[in-house]
Amino acid sequence: MPTTVSPHPSLPGEPVSQGATPSNPRHSSHRATSQWQPSTHVKGTVDDARRVLERAGTAVLLTGAGMSTDSGVPDYRGPSAVRATPMLYSEFVGDPMARKRYWARNYQGWAHLHRAEPNAGHLAVAAWERLGIPTALTGVITQNVDGLHEEAGTRRLITLHGRSADVVCLSCGRLFSRTALQTRLAEANPEVPLAEFLGHAELRPDADAEVTDWQQFVVPDCEVCGGVLKPDVVFFGETVPKHRVTAAMSWCDAADALVVAGSSLTVMSGLRFVRHIAKRGRPVVIVNHGATRADDLATVRLDDSVADVLTALSGVA
Repeated sequence: MPTTVSPHPSLPGEPVSQGATPSNPRHSSHRATSQWQPSTHVKGTVDDARRVLERAGTAVLLTGAGMSTDSGVPDYRGPSAVRATPMLYSEFVGDPMARKRYWARNYQGWAHLHRAEPNAGHLAVAAWERLGIPTALTGVITQNVDGLHEEAGTRRLITLHGRSADVVCLSCGRLFSRTALQTRLAEANPEVPLAEFLGHAELRPDADAEVTDWQQFVVPDCEVCGGVLKPDVVFFGETVPKHRVTAAMSWCDAADALVVAGSSLTVMSGLRFVRHIAKRGRPVVIVNHGATRADDLATVRLDDSVADVLTALSGVA
């Protein structure tokens, strides 16, 4: 089993987030995701990145949504992303109709996204961890909730924003399988057909799909205590659970370099680690299609395919 620091359920009311808005929900505004911007700080080559990492004794890898787009998982801020206004945690817990709308959308999105498979980039990361090429890998910190790193075989993994495969009860804190909940949702809504195809514009990376007819959708409660069920992922407008941040920061402290793959670093949950490493004078390699908030901190900055670069760095044929 992977040594994974991930979706331990938060206590009821404990903040958890993807943080594009203030962490206090009473003072948060509902914002659409930011638009994609082209890269302007490209610097160095894959060979340069390899040399930087080979000179480093160890490295930590931070991955974002761009890691999974080749697996058919859409992103929020990539060049093909459609601007979205994700639901805030405060809306989800405070408005029963908002929950109903969310679960009607998630019911459709999960049916598609749970079938996604690891791409060449995920497999390269698992090989890097296993073989120690181009340098020893301290661990992988992912902002993704899709579970594809685990499926590819990565063992030292921190799922910063949780896992969409898990559901948590906000009252009793118990975890449930999202697959099992899909069966309960289908049984409670036999008249609701699953869409055969969801295009990029209708689907979100956390399985939140666009749905127009949701007012009569039935949402089951916790089977144990009757409480409210929520995907055990970090919603926008909240903070990431402290134990995950602490564990990830300890990996950064132990590493001699940081590689960012497929993240625009728009939210502080990922940006903080880049700033932490750079402040200590350690090299940062960034691979992402489009600008990031840490481009000025990069030792090597590549605007290339994440899968291709990771495959080249890990020596996977």
